[in-house]
Amino acid sequence: MSETKVELTKEEKLAKEQNLIKEYHNQVIQGLMGPINEFYMADDISEIMINGPSEIFIERGGKLVNTGKSFKSEKELISLSRAILQFVGKRLIKEDLSVEARMPDGSRVHVLQSPAARPGLSIAIRKFPADRVTMRTLVDKFKSMPAEAEEFMIAAMQHHMNIIVSGGTGSGKTTMLNALSEIIVSTERVIVIEDATELQFPEDHHVLQFETVKPDREGLGGIDIRELLRASLRMRPDRVIVGECRSGEAIDMVQAMNTGHAGSMSTVHSNSPIDCLARLETLCLMSEVDIPLVALQRQLASAINVIIQVSRYRGIRRVTEISEVVNYDISTGEYELQPLFVLEPHDTGPGGLMLTWTGKTPILGGNLSIDREALTKNW
Repeated sequence: MSETKVELTKEEKLAKEQNLIKEYHNQVIQGLMGPINEFYMADDISEIMINGPSEIFIERGGKLVNTGKSFKSEKELISLSRAILQFVGKRLIKEDLSVEARMPDGSRVHVLQSPAARPGLSIAIRKFPADRVTMRTLVDKFKSMPAEAEEFMIAAMQHHMNIIVSGGTGSGKTTMLNALSEIIVSTERVIVIEDATELQFPEDHHVLQFETVKPDREGLGGIDIRELLRASLRMRPDRVIVGECRSGEAIDMVQAMNTGHAGSMSTVHSNSPIDCLARLETLCLMSEVDIPLVALQRQLASAINVIIQVSRYRGIRRVTEISEVVNYDISTGEYELQPLFVLEPHDTGPGGLMLTWTGKTPILGGNLSIDREALTKNW
């Protein structure tokens, strides 16, 4: 009897080809990793830092460790960098000293060339957990927050609150954004904009991912986050997620939040919720849009509903505060915030601290359909 051949659909053929390409690049890259391959494969290592060919550090359990290992020469590092960049369609050229990329498994990579990197070509690889991080993972496994905070975040996402995740470098902003995105229902069209793709979504979700492209040597062909954000608003998104606001694109993000794209999210580098708003002011002003500061502040207060502050404290990445943006008081020139959860000393908390409910009732954008008493009943 002759075997019956199963015809693959066009989508299945494309997925198969993409997996083969990814596997090929993965094998090439791993073949060039040399002394860092064992660290790249280890599940308990979150970051690999290569400071030139002669110095390699890793982060394990929130602590930096000098591995004592090294590459034989900078040529080996250059070959590794070229292979990594090739996977995302980029090149290692002397005119571009700083380049962002990602590995086939989604790990974030940043390459800095000499002479900007004094020890020689340097690479930082930010690894992500092999399994998708969910809200339950943050509560049960990582102890990043209590179940009450999870309940509030679920309610905020389900009712399309605009959320900013604030924190420092390596504090877990992208991890939190990934966990929050799990709550989005599959029927919503989500457009994600990043410098290097990091956010992961279930396959059944309607997600369109955009990635920035640097111009070529003649300055042609590039597109930045701000241009991608503007383009996304013409493509009927239910939600827009910007991986990180770093510059003038913040003003476009705020305007999107204010004009029918509720439930949008982004991250910002800042140390507290109030600092987050001040940082966003600065980023918006970098757009060169001629807008009075008071008008900008009122727009920010209107656009942003919730700020989730994350930090790395005593080796633990955790949520340290969740606040709602209530209003902007023109008479005092200050934002009115309502802290819902704050980090306080607690005997049974990880590291002697626990994220604790302040007792205040969530506003959740003034949505009258939300039963706030039922939400906070067991807090």
